Order: sequence, then structure tokens, then C-alpha cells
Amino acid sequence: MNRLRRSFLKSVIRLPSPWSSFIRGACGEPAGFKGLVVGLYQKEGDKGPRLTPSGEKLDDRLHGKLSELICQTKINGALGRGKVFNSVDPDYRSIAVVGVGLEGIGFNELEMLDEGMENVRKAAGIGARSLQEVGCHEVWVDGMDYAEQAAEGAGLATWRFTEQLAKKNTPMIPKLELYDSPDIDNWTRGIFKADAQNLARRLSDSAANCMTPTTFAQNTVDALCPCGITVEVRTMDWIENQKLHSFLMIAKGSCEPPVVMELSYCGTSPEDKPILFVGKGMTFNSGGLNLRKCRGMDEYRGSMSGAAACVGMMRCCAALSLPINVVCIIPLCENLPSGMSCKPGDVVTLLNAKSMAVRDLDKAGVVMMADPMIYGQNAYKPRLVVDVATLATGVQKAFGGGATGIFSNSHYIWKQFQGAGALTGDRVWRLPLWNYYKKQVTDELGYDLSNNGRGLATSCLAAAILHELVPCSDWAHLDTRGTGMLTKYGIIPYLTHGRMTGRPVRTMVQFIYQLACPAQK
Repeated sequence: MNRLRRSFLKSVIRLPSPWSSFIRGACGEPAGFKGLVVGLYQKEGDKGPRLTPSGEKLDDRLHGKLSELICQTKINGALGRGKVFNSVDPDYRSIAVVGVGLEGIGFNELEMLDEGMENVRKAAGIGARSLQEVGCHEVWVDGMDYAEQAAEGAGLATWRFTEQLAKKNTPMIPKLELYDSPDIDNWTRGIFKADAQNLARRLSDSAANCMTPTTFAQNTVDALCPCGITVEVRTMDWIENQKLHSFLMIAKGSCEPPVVMELSYCGTSPEDKPILFVGKGMTFNSGGLNLRKCRGMDEYRGSMSGAAACVGMMRCCAALSLPINVVCIIPLCENLPSGMSCKPGDVVTLLNAKSMAVRDLDKAGVVMMADPMIYGQNAYKPRLVVDVATLATGVQKAFGGGATGIFSNSHYIWKQFQGAGALTGDRVWRLPLWNYYKKQVTDELGYDLSNNGRGLATSCLAAAILHELVPCSDWAHLDTRGTGMLTKYGIIPYLTHGRMTGRPVRTMVQFIYQLACPAQK
């Protein structure tokens, strides 16, 4: 028996992980085998670490071999820490035992986060990724009492951006399955949410020359039309006829033709007022004539991550068949310097008859969104308006990647988003929408609005401008400048360092779900 134990321990080596040190099989293991992720609750007081119910069943089937290995390798169940054991079970070539943290942990009011759900996402993501790295083509995941969250973590952690890689360099993405649980509905819901965020990640991460406005529109048609979502692609003639002059003012600096997309999902009676989303689709933002620094400018291919999040959200709404009507307006263009570019100080008259001075082309987001947002309200008479955009550095400096900034004229809408973020682990936090900031963008002599305002609170000023465009409806503005682009600091274990995040798709989906099914939230 001792020789058998030693043979198990010799068959594992160290595997790097952002959260922990995993141990995996030696190099040269054959590819294509099955793996299993099992949760382990943390040691607490006199109680030692304990496997989840599914893990205990597995251990019984293996006659206690798994618990012996856990004891010998001194895994204590701390969140994100664990090991991969090879050749323990004939059905699964590799078994990843991952710490889930303390058992029974729930909502943390100070953190505004359901820690039990988030811990499962992290554990499932770390375990699934470790098995992916040792060559498992099929990964079965323990639901750990939260099958939906386990699916989200595993689906997000194992996804890779492969669009621009040669076939021989394309990483393997394993097939994910739920292990030993009847909760297949929640698992499927989690897979849908992860797939939606991964769609947004793919759109955002593509190089700007491979994701132009027309290419983005074609990708959206391919992704949404099979789901039953109506996609209308509006080109230059329509844009000019609708007099979306603020949008054209930014778009004319590029040779790429601008596009406006209208996405419609009808989940209930067509007479019911829809929720209107407006997603900023600036497929590259150089700053126009107010050119940004060259270093790091490639990140601004992600200036259309708000539009990408809206596309992912719409796909998930259709997949979940949510009983609600949702409409998206997505203006798509580039902001580049040329002889046709808008000049600092140019003035445009908006659809609501207000004039806006474009004093800083580096802050062109509010300009390109202005007329499309007004058009959407006039055309659809929505019950509420939500815009999603990477607008200003203020929220990025305030929150980093910890939360998406939200501004709203409705306390109810804010609380719904706050609750949604607490459940998804992708939190939002409210910032002020006061007359103090409104005066700094409207108190001008020669025009009604300026696109940059006065002062240092850039995110608050941008929100004040957008608020001027929504006179009658409940409204929320999500500024994703710190969360929707590259992952740099405080890396979430189930996302990938240095890649686009696709946030906050799951929070947007959860928000819509809460409005559509208030009795079940």
C-alpha cells in the first residue's frame, strides 16, 4: 500500500496557476483524455477539509484513495488552491481537487457580493483551466452546490481568443460537462452566460483592421440572426436621411463607412414597451485630431466593447427565452485623424435641437452616441434606457477593474443593477449625477453643451452630457472604461491576463432577468 501511495505522488508535478500551485502529470501524457474538477471545502476550526457531496461519492467509489492523497499532499481547501492527480480513477485520467473556501459562506454586505457563488466560479475556473493545460479534451465539473456559477467559471476560464492564430498554434478548448448532479438547467444557463461573455470577448479582442464597422455588423448578423433576433444594418444613406449628424461628425474622419445597427428581441407582446440599450461601437479610437499617445493605443480597438457587450447580452436573452422586449441601437465607426476629421471647436446641432461643441476629439464617445440615443427614444418609446460605453478615465482611475461605474436618474434601476452585480460577481457602483456636473457641461455662452465640460471629474461630466439626452425616461449609464477593456490589474482567476474581458455582459443579462421575472430573482 505504501508503494502504491508513493507511485501516486510521483506521478504528479507542479503546474503554475494565478491563484495556486497545481500538481499535474508529467510531460508527454497522451492528449484527448477526460478530466474531472472536484471541490474541497476549507479546513475550519477542528474540522479538517471536506470534499463536496459529489467528491465524497467519488472518494467512496475509489475506496478512500482521493482523501488519502488529499491528506498526504496537505491540501487545506483554501480558495483556489489544489492539485491535479493522475491515474487515480479509470474513468477520469486526471482529477483536479480545488479549494472552494469556507463551506456555507453567502452574501457579504460589505463587499456587495455573494461570496459563495463567486468562490465556486473561481474554483471551477481554476480547476478546468488546469485540466485544459494538461491536455484534457473533455472536462467534467462538480457543481459544488452552484451549478450555474460553476459553468460560468469553467466556460470563461477555458475560452481562448483563437481568431488570428495559425491552425497548428490554436489552443485546445475542452468540452464542459456537469458531473454528478441533476441540476442541468442551471448548468445550461451558466454555459449560455459564459458563451455570451466569450462572444463579447472575441469581438472586442479582434484587431481593428479585422473588426471594422461593417465586419462587426456581419459578425453580429451571424451570431444573432440564428437566435431569432432581428438585426437591421443601416448604412450611410439611411444615417444621412435620419440626420444623425453628431455620429457622422466623428465617422467622417475615417475611410471606413459607418454603420448603425438596430437589434430587436421580442420575448413578450409586441405592444409592450422595450428596454432600450445603446452600445458605443467605436471600433478604433485614436483620439482623432487630439491624437492619443502611441504607447498602448492598440488597446483602443476595445473602444467598441460596449457594443460587444450589448451583442453578447442579446444573444443570451434569446438563449434563455426571457419574457421581455429588448432593443439595441449600436452606432459603429472609427475616430481617426484626416483632412475630413472633425476639428476641435466644431459645433453640431443634435436631433433634440440642442447644439453641442466638440472641443476635445479624444472624448468623442458622447458625440457619436448622442443622436443615435435620441433616435432610439423617438423610434421605440422605451420603458427605460441603458447605455454602455467606455467613455472616460475617471472611473478607471477610481475603481480600476474592480467595478463598472453606473450613473442613473432612478434609484430603482440602480438597486436592480447593484443586486445583479452582487450575484454575478461583476459588480457595479453608483457615481454622482448632480447638477454640480450638469452646470459644467451646459453653462456655456455660444452653445448648449460641450463634449468635455470643465473640471477633472471626466466620467461624471460624460454622464451629465448623456443625461441631457434622456429627458423623460428612467436611464442608466454604464461606464466600462476600467472593466470592459484589457485585463491588467487584480486579475479575476477565470479571466485571462492581457485580453479583453467582455464585462459586464452577465450583469446586464441578470438585470434584464430580474426585470422580466421579478418573482424569481
